[in-house]
This record gives sequence, structure tokens and C-alpha cells, in this order.
Amino acid sequence: MLGLKLPTDPRWVNIVEKNIDEILTDHAYCEQKAASTAISLIVSFPEYTDLIQEMIALSREEMGHFKMVHDRILERGKTLGRDRKDDYVIALMKFFPKGGSRTTQLVHRLLYAALIEARSCERFRLLSEQLEDKELAAFYHKLMISEAGHYTMFLKFARQYGDRQEVDSKWEALLTYEAEIMKDLGNKESVHG
Repeated sequence: MLGLKLPTDPRWVNIVEKNIDEILTDHAYCEQKAASTAISLIVSFPEYTDLIQEMIALSREEMGHFKMVHDRILERGKTLGRDRKDDYVIALMKFFPKGGSRTTQLVHRLLYAALIEARSCERFRLLSEQLEDKELAAFYHKLMISEAGHYTMFLKFARQYGDRQEVDSKWEALLTYEAEIMKDLGNKESVHG
């Protein structure tokens, strides 16, 4: 369903299991950045009323997820660690050229967001199925469902605002590019790395 061309190596879960505190910190910041992306889309494209309505709801939901992850960190007797760069997102954002029309810029941002949500969904599915901590596995199952909805929403908006054939072509090319990025990732205790 997600269209990802290279699945995550299931051994990534072993890295997560040994570094739960690190993955929770990284995950918390991913949720915060997702909320920031929604707010950024509101600020950058205020004329797209239906997008704005969805981004208002999404920013609230993502900050709610941030709180849920932060609460788990506190329950473990830890504090939120420092944010770190996301090699996956940095590499992904190099795919589309800068510039172009406002519509092109919007479509590119929506496609990036869709793919990040799709990869998060895929990773959360692995965690929900393979983590030994069953409570944490159930937590990730709920978030997996949410991420799937975000992925489809962003892709739907990209297809709505751009030429469908062109958007689908760009989406396929981005998926292929992302698969190449993923060949070098999956060996760190981060949601995307």
C-alpha cells in the first residue's frame, strides 16, 4: 500500500530494542517537526483553504503525538534528549530542484511529506510487530495507523493541486530515489536512519 521500493531490514528493530531511550527522543522530535511542517504549509500557502483546514488539525495531532512520546520518556525516568540532524530527511530534500512556480513548490513539499509519513508508517509497523515490550508495540501500532492516514492525505493533496500524471511521475521518481537513500540507512537508533 505504501509503495516503498525498499523495505526496512527487520534487523533495524534489534538496534531500536537496545536503544529505546534514543529512539523515543528521535521520535519525539519527528513528531514536533511534523507539526512544524503543517504550520509551515499554512504560512506558505494560505490561499489553499482545504489544505489549511487539514494542516490545522494535523499540527494539533502531531503535537499530541509529541506529548504522548514525551510522556513515555518521562515514565521511563528520562528527559527529552537533544535534537539531532535527520540524515534521511536531509538527503531526501535534495531530490527536487529549488524554485519553480508556487504550485510546483507546494507539490514537492507535499510529496516529501507523504514519503516521510509513509516511511514512518512502515517503521512503526515493524516496531508494532516485533518489539518485545508489548505495551510499546501497541503504542506504535496506533501511531502506524495515524501515519498511514497522513501519507494518503499528503499524496491526495499533491494530486489535487498538481497535474495528476506529472505528480504520479514525480512520486515514482522520488520513491526510487528514496530506495537508494535507504540502502545506506537502517543502522542507527532513529526513526528514519
